[in-house]
Amino acid sequence: MSAPRQLSLNAFIYPSGHHEAAWRHPDSRPDRIYDVSYYQEIGRTAEAAKLDAVFFADGPALRTDVRHNAAPGLEPITLLTAIATATTHLGLIATASTTYYEPYNLARLFSSLDHLSGGRAGWNIVTTGTDLAAANFGLDRHPDHAARYARAREFVDAVVALWDSWEDDAILLDRAAGIYADPDKIHPIDFVGEHLRVRGPFNAARTPQGHPVLVQAGASNEGRAFAGKYAEAIFTAHQRLSDAQTFYADIKAKAAEYGRDGGAVKILPGISPFIADTEAAAKRLEREFNELTVPEYGIKQLESITGTSLRALALDEPVPVEVFAGAGDVTDNARSRLQVVAGIVERERPTLRGLLHRLAGARGHRVFAGTPEQVADTIEEWFTQGAADGFNVMPPYYPGGLEVFAETVVPILQERGLFRTEYTGTTLRDHFGLARPRGRFAPEPATVG
Repeated sequence: MSAPRQLSLNAFIYPSGHHEAAWRHPDSRPDRIYDVSYYQEIGRTAEAAKLDAVFFADGPALRTDVRHNAAPGLEPITLLTAIATATTHLGLIATASTTYYEPYNLARLFSSLDHLSGGRAGWNIVTTGTDLAAANFGLDRHPDHAARYARAREFVDAVVALWDSWEDDAILLDRAAGIYADPDKIHPIDFVGEHLRVRGPFNAARTPQGHPVLVQAGASNEGRAFAGKYAEAIFTAHQRLSDAQTFYADIKAKAAEYGRDGGAVKILPGISPFIADTEAAAKRLEREFNELTVPEYGIKQLESITGTSLRALALDEPVPVEVFAGAGDVTDNARSRLQVVAGIVERERPTLRGLLHRLAGARGHRVFAGTPEQVADTIEEWFTQGAADGFNVMPPYYPGGLEVFAETVVPILQERGLFRTEYTGTTLRDHFGLARPRGRFAPEPATVG
């Protein structure tokens, strides 16, 4: 009899918190966002709650309006290595761009993290969605969407080939004979594509997980196809259960089209919970954060999504639905986020101020204010109704928002049999329930019969 299905829960680290005004709130610690011990404490909190992983987003450009928000810009592999030294089981997922890395150096970064953490690394694959990055790498312009995904497909193929270039038993460690490794079990990959060429072999052995877990966050048409082929876990943003169910079914079907087991692809929407003893108190806490927002900051963020100036609107004027006329064409990830915002405007008809407050909490991810039981109820509903395999938990403020979730919501999920009470494995693949991939040079398994 198979074990009951279990939630996956990650803590998405955003230094002061996921609400854009978190750094102004007295319960956050913006003074510590360059302090390594701060992140190690967050990691220990997540591990004490038996969470699957922490996740750290990244981009190779200064995108945040630093006049109105805190933006530390720490390099994620370095940061997660520091968290690895303070934890023993917690998964460690970082974003890295296929547009602004080369396959060999990125493969080394994640291979090193996986080795040094004992098999806890995950790579969130992105193509980078901002033009601001191009000039930082000597380019005249950011590559277009189709070109970025064409390179990304080659990039992942090359990186996985590098990770697989050593067979699992290549290291002999024969001191008596003076033989460390068998060169016949270490292979060049000779990868030649339209965008990339990588000879190989890799310069390090295959990692404890075979290779780090492949994570993806693109919701565009191209992104979904990419996820169906490569992703082992997918981060996504949805406001409504029905939308999440549609996305969930689509990704599972796309994985099956590539001959993959859809059940082995984890769909993890974001949820940003304001938690208090009563629903009224939780909603007061959310209002408290919203009242700290700076409209100028929110308008800049919204304009980056819509591509349209909204400065002629008064804060208490309704947002015109026409601003989102092109939201149905989901050709790129920026437009998929535009769809989320368009849905809010069409359903709720908010004022500009109201829309800015709706988006301040988690940049289009679902914000929920309620008691621990209500937060657990909504997590359970999405998990059992075909909308999610777990969640990226996005506390509105750090470190207290994660602490409250860990101390009040996680025990309820554990009591309901939905989440582990102890780790049953040591790797991120163990936590996600993913098999260790067979190396491409491994012999075919023997058939029985």
